[in-house]
Amino acid sequence: MPSILKRLFVTITLVIVTFTGFTQSVQAAMVGTDQAHAAVAAQQSRDRIVSELNRPEVLSQLEKMGVAPADAQARVAALTDSEAAMMAERMDSLPAGGDGLVGALVFIFVLLLVTDLLGLTKVYPFTRGHR
Repeated sequence: MPSILKRLFVTITLVIVTFTGFTQSVQAAMVGTDQAHAAVAAQQSRDRIVSELNRPEVLSQLEKMGVAPADAQARVAALTDSEAAMMAERMDSLPAGGDGLVGALVFIFVLLLVTDLLGLTKVYPFTRGHR
């Protein structure tokens, strides 16, 4: 009989010790107005960038530079909130047409190139090297 009690005690102790590490604590907090506004602004920035990328002249320039439109849109989706806001602000400050469009394209090209070199994206095949 003592052997059965020992086994039962050991089994219960092992179960308790095993599942003690899996408990999770939950915290609830209110979302502030600033946080909600920042999330909406970030999404508006991304939407603005995507709408500019979908323009026919931008698409043709991206293709001339060797960037697939889907890759560019995937990179826009991967931008942090601050990067998206900075890019949208830069687009707002550029003059309409002419050099502004080329400047925006060069900015997007350089941004994608840097993220490729850092290994965050795989847009340009020439950044991967020969393996």
